[in-house]
Amino acid sequence: MRVLIADKFEPSGLAGLARTGCEVSYEPGLKDEALAERVASLRPDVLIVRSTPVPESVLDAGPLRLVVRAGAGYNTIDVAAASRRGIYVANCPGKNSIAVAELAFGLILALDRRIADNVLALRSGEWNKAEYSKARGLYGRVLGLLGAGSIGREMIPRAHAFGMSVAAWSRSLTREHAAALGIARMDTPVEVAAAADIVSVHLALTPQTRGLCNRDFFAAMKPGSCFINTARGEIVDEEALREAVETRGIRAGLDVYQQEPNAGKGEFSSAIARLASVYGTHHIGASTEQAQEAIASETVRIVQVFLESGKVPNAVNLAKKTPATCTLVVRHRDRPGVLASVLDAISAARINVQEMENVVFEGAEAAVARINLERTPSPEEMGGLRAANPDILDISLIRL
Repeated sequence: MRVLIADKFEPSGLAGLARTGCEVSYEPGLKDEALAERVASLRPDVLIVRSTPVPESVLDAGPLRLVVRAGAGYNTIDVAAASRRGIYVANCPGKNSIAVAELAFGLILALDRRIADNVLALRSGEWNKAEYSKARGLYGRVLGLLGAGSIGREMIPRAHAFGMSVAAWSRSLTREHAAALGIARMDTPVEVAAAADIVSVHLALTPQTRGLCNRDFFAAMKPGSCFINTARGEIVDEEALREAVETRGIRAGLDVYQQEPNAGKGEFSSAIARLASVYGTHHIGASTEQAQEAIASETVRIVQVFLESGKVPNAVNLAKKTPATCTLVVRHRDRPGVLASVLDAISAARINVQEMENVVFEGAEAAVARINLERTPSPEEMGGLRAANPDILDISLIRL
């Protein structure tokens, strides 16, 4: 199996992939047309990326079977185009959770104590203890979380360690789960904004979360409160945040932005990042040695499982629900040609197969196939299926 790695990757991950027997091409820095051309010439089975975009042109360039995002978010990959071509897309969720939570709290502390401004003043020869002694402190404050997934959950014990209470919103967060986590569940993001002294965003970028933090959201935040985003820049309306910073004293800590350079180094022009009350970092939330080692290990696991079984852990583009309306259950002798005859009969009836599996009993004398069908066969078609092969023992339908 050929594997192309188009971004920087940990040496431990390279060694792990080599141990699987894969033919690995490590070419960090490939992007755009150069990436498409390399996929066309190398014809890899697997493409591994971190921040490098994977557009439809790359997916079209060669016989890719799997794209692995060595990280959590996968918005830089054209997942819809991959799905149309039957190419798996997988990620490494949760492996950078601690790293991102650490940076989020670093930004919270830095904003509260104005650490960056302290450093700049001292470097310029200015001593201004009177100005920089003005901090609110974290103890007794409310941390608001948008998102209670793996990163959001890492924020909770850190907040409690600082003596903070936590209020959170997530579509999947139930009151029972919130109670078990020791936090308050809010019904909407705006309720979190109104309740919190500090809001921290830990959501995936989806059509539903794009622009979620808008003017109404920032209008609900307390004057002088803090806003942290280490998730995705597109979740935030940056113009609305800029207005909140300039008119309501909101302070912001940002690791992500709407328009980021594709390369690791380059020019960056952002009006929001230049504001004095905004502390920015360079999309480094997952960039700790610990996180990158964990992500590399998970990437190797995904490739190895795919190599050995054809299955893909953490696949993000499998259908949650297919158009299947029924399951055809075929109990049969485990003989050559039985399933082929059943599928031929299904094809002759012009019925589309959505999913199927075949379970073999001990001794390999008999098996049961479960075939999910797009439409229910008519009685006549069922008769044809029963007569398709003498080794069919029984056929039944389960309506879905």
